[in-house]
Amino acid sequence: MRNDREIRSNLIDFGRRLSMSVVQRTRVKICGVGHVEDAMAAARAGADAIGMVFHPESKRNVPVQRAAEILAALPPFVTPVGLFIDLPIGRVWDAARSMNLRHIQLNGNEAPDQVASLQQYTVIKAIRVDAKTFGDELEMWRDAIKRLGLRCLQGLVLETAGTVGGSGVANDWDLVAHHRQRGDFVGLPPLIAAGGLTPETVGDVVRKIRPWAVDVSSGVEESVGRKSADKIEAFIRAVSEAQ
Repeated sequence: MRNDREIRSNLIDFGRRLSMSVVQRTRVKICGVGHVEDAMAAARAGADAIGMVFHPESKRNVPVQRAAEILAALPPFVTPVGLFIDLPIGRVWDAARSMNLRHIQLNGNEAPDQVASLQQYTVIKAIRVDAKTFGDELEMWRDAIKRLGLRCLQGLVLETAGTVGGSGVANDWDLVAHHRQRGDFVGLPPLIAAGGLTPETVGDVVRKIRPWAVDVSSGVEESVGRKSADKIEAFIRAVSEAQ
């Protein structure tokens, strides 16, 4: 009987430690993917998600037909995410339905009530790390979650101030770390670090702020809109080693 209890206790302890290790793994999203070859390179390297930009003014905008080709080629367990910037929510609905997308990233100035209208999707929302507004914006989203529910809001992407993503401009990670130490992320969805990340810098960011995930676009490109398989592999390896 004693041995049975010891075995059971050891199994429970192993389960706890295994659960903790799963929670602590930093996920990786390769964004700005516009070609089947780049999506497959991300999948082969071990990316958890790929992002496709649906914004006509972006150099990384993906035509719907090419997006359909990417979605058809994408293997299981790599999540496709559609990125939209200040598009009327009705058009986001139409685009997501037409491509059967379930994950949406809003990278503009979308308000909480717009997020609330996307309850049947998994939504991640970009916020800007600006010393003048960052704390207030975190508080605004915390209040909106309490007021509106926003169960669909599953992540906050920390973007560089003054950008809409893909700029290659480094973020203010010291400011993010300061707010984490103050407990300002309590009550908010998981954090996704973005903004100027590269294979050379992402490890320090993972160690500094321990994000749920990291999101990279220009940092793994060989030219605008085209990814480098070698850089993707180096990026994901750097994330893994930092853990």
